[in-house]
Amino acid sequence: MTSAGRFAPSPSGELHVGNLRTAILAWLFARSTGRDFLLRVDDLDRARAGAEAGQLRDLQAVGVGWDAAVVRQTDRAALYAEAIGRLTDAGLTYECFCTRREIQDAPSAPHAPQGAYPGTCRRLDAAELEIRRASRPAAVRLRSEAGEWTVQDRLHGPFTGVVDDFVLRRNDGVTAYNLAVVVDDAEQGIDQVVRGDDLLSSTLRQAYLASLLGLPVPEYAHVPLVVNHDGARLAKRDGAVTLADLAAVGLSAEAVRDLILGSLGLPDGPLDNALAAFDPAGIPRVPWVWQGAGRARH
Repeated sequence: MTSAGRFAPSPSGELHVGNLRTAILAWLFARSTGRDFLLRVDDLDRARAGAEAGQLRDLQAVGVGWDAAVVRQTDRAALYAEAIGRLTDAGLTYECFCTRREIQDAPSAPHAPQGAYPGTCRRLDAAELEIRRASRPAAVRLRSEAGEWTVQDRLHGPFTGVVDDFVLRRNDGVTAYNLAVVVDDAEQGIDQVVRGDDLLSSTLRQAYLASLLGLPVPEYAHVPLVVNHDGARLAKRDGAVTLADLAAVGLSAEAVRDLILGSLGLPDGPLDNALAAFDPAGIPRVPWVWQGAGRARH
């Protein structure tokens, strides 16, 4: 199978400048290392009508193309069920009936990160399980034995943290992102994952899960985000940040592309021009502060 990189947006709305910058970086990483570049729509949750088509159109407008048909997670339920079944057969899952509020209010284990699952349902006996099953549907959690796990990242180096008993399938039957993305990346031959550095901590869970399933762990590169003037991750509420909004104030898709490339120290023009000058070691390590069209700075 050919090795590949990818971009995998959730179709919850329009892509903004930050999303497009990450997509361009993922494309540059893949192309500069001789990989194919794939597009997957992570639509298990929060899909909005028309969002996918708009996202694909915007990616093409800034020059990001892909090498195979678009894949959608909602078409892949059988793959996820098979993976969860393998883990269950190995004794590595259990049913969980906790609400978010119960998890939030439960005391955390020492040294566990905020929001880590405290293991409330891990040791329920058969009688307790029957009582819980009568009250609410169960989620499926991984029975983690990892303690700490370490991943290597191209930009951050070794990154270590706690891996808790995270959810594999929610109590509404929807496969959790951490399971789906591991299965998808392996099945598609994706061995390079470039995404925003706000997702670095979740990489520990995904790499650990891949090891349990006997799947390869991709090469990771978590890139800095685009943020607003307050240092918060860029969002629609920050004004003209999508291609449609920026076009309304006179900025073309090509101009947005060039602004993004400039923020990376790369030349203007088609992405092939940037590819010739691209060096991962030269990527800025700090967020790009977006202060409006044409006024972004590091």
